[in-house]
Amino acid sequence: MIRRVRLFMLLLTCVLLQTAVFPYLRIGGAVPDVGLVATIAVAYYVGPDDGAIYGFIAGIAIDLFRETPLGLSAIAFAATGYVVGVLRGGMLRSSRWVVPLLGGLGGLFGGLVFITIGALAGVEHLLTVHNLRIVVIAAAYDMVISPLIFPFARWATSEKAASGAFRAY
Repeated sequence: MIRRVRLFMLLLTCVLLQTAVFPYLRIGGAVPDVGLVATIAVAYYVGPDDGAIYGFIAGIAIDLFRETPLGLSAIAFAATGYVVGVLRGGMLRSSRWVVPLLGGLGGLFGGLVFITIGALAGVEHLLTVHNLRIVVIAAAYDMVISPLIFPFARWATSEKAASGAFRAY
C-alpha cells in the first residue's frame, strides 16, 4: 500500500513538472517527457509488467493535457516500460552510464512509438520531419534529466524506503 502511495506521488510530481514547469524550459522547441522517463525508471527497477502498468497510467495522465487522441501517450509509455523492463532483465551488470543511456534511448523509442501509432490512428500531422527532430531533441533532454528522476523512482518502487533518503541508482 505504501509503495502505491509513493508511486502515485511520483506520478503526480511528473505530471506537474511536465505540464507546469518544463513547457517554459524548452530547448530547440522540445521539452523532456518526464512521465516517460519515470516509466523507464520504474520498469528498470521493478520489471516489464509493473513498468507497463505504470507507463499506461502515466500516459493517460499526460494525455489529459495534450491535444492528441486520449490513450496515445498511454500506449507509447506502456510499450516503452515493457521493453525497458525486458531489457533490464537481460543486463548482466549495471554501470553509471546505464541510467542516462536508458533515458535517452527509451525517450527516443517512446517518441517514435508515439508518432508511429498516432500516424496509424489517422493523426497525419504527427509524422513529419519537424516532429522527428523534436523527438530526437526530447530524447537528448530525457537523457539529461534521467539521473534526477531515477533516484525518486527507486525510492517509489522500493519495498522499504528509508525516510527521505535517496540513494544513487
